[in-house]
Amino acid sequence: MKLSGGVEWALHCCVVLTAAADPVPAARLATLHDVSPSYLAKQLQALSRAGLVHSVQGKTGGYVLTREPAEISVLDVVQAVDGANPAFTCTEIRQRGPLGTPPEQCTGPCPIARVMGAADAAWRASLAAVTIADLAATVTADSGPGALPTVGAWLTRTPD
Repeated sequence: MKLSGGVEWALHCCVVLTAAADPVPAARLATLHDVSPSYLAKQLQALSRAGLVHSVQGKTGGYVLTREPAEISVLDVVQAVDGANPAFTCTEIRQRGPLGTPPEQCTGPCPIARVMGAADAAWRASLAAVTIADLAATVTADSGPGALPTVGAWLTRTPD
């Protein structure tokens, strides 16, 4: 399973938005993560299209989560950025070549498609079981109780 780098940036943004009391400008998120503002803007737009973040306009505008962090799964973010298509698409190779199986005998998915479909379902279930709140709690457990509040204060402070 290969995910785009945008998924990582989007997940980081969602986690740090849990610590912000006010909307956070995209440029501030880009500075925090040391990533190109235009690249991060694409990920934030994908999150916005999926309804996971909302862009607040104006001088004090920026991005906010649209739901409680416990209501946004890692799978929601992955699908917002990379789409919901399955990782594997069966092309019915078994029907090709000089010894191909006739289509009328292919009444169900082949063993390869079945195992790949099961792996995709397991992967999606695993990501669906973890929320942005879970990730934020892990950051707190790993980095201490002051980590996210410090990030939140930095995000909403006026840049120098």
